[in-house]
Amino acid sequence: SAGLLENCTGCVLCSEDNGCITCHHRLFLLIWRDGIRQYGMCVHTCPPGYFGVRGLEVNRCTKCRSPSCESCFSRDFCMKCKDKFYLYKGQCFRQCPPGTAAQPGTRECQETCEPGPWSEWSACTHESRTCGCKWGVETRVREVPEAPREEGTACPALLETRRCRMKKHCPGGE
Repeated sequence: SAGLLENCTGCVLCSEDNGCITCHHRLFLLIWRDGIRQYGMCVHTCPPGYFGVRGLEVNRCTKCRSPSCESCFSRDFCMKCKDKFYLYKGQCFRQCPPGTAAQPGTRECQETCEPGPWSEWSACTHESRTCGCKWGVETRVREVPEAPREEGTACPALLETRRCRMKKHCPGGE
């Protein structure tokens, strides 16, 4: 029938009751259920909530495991979450996990960098010497107790320098 042919675009085999059963090699077979009935359709790209799996016999659209995932790379690895969810390491969360912060505009969680306390200021030096000049530089540092696990994690400054006045004259009058 004409209605059946419209539902079987791109099909190699088509069932009057279930739609597409087999697709042309470049298309994906999308199967969905409506109650106890199952329907098939051949598509160029899989819809949101599905990802394409190419196989020797058939290319299929497979549903993402997480219902909060809008686009996935594989069954368990999400690439984009639905609204009101945040993406972190391939999973969708209602709130970003501890140690992460939501990035504005992307709805992704990024690990944060929490440095420890500042050290004491170093001795005032000029060209590696502690005497013989009016002005020098002193520095202080702070460590990150738990190194960030991902590249691109934004850390605040871990080194500070400031100008200082040298306090000593060099022995021998230099």
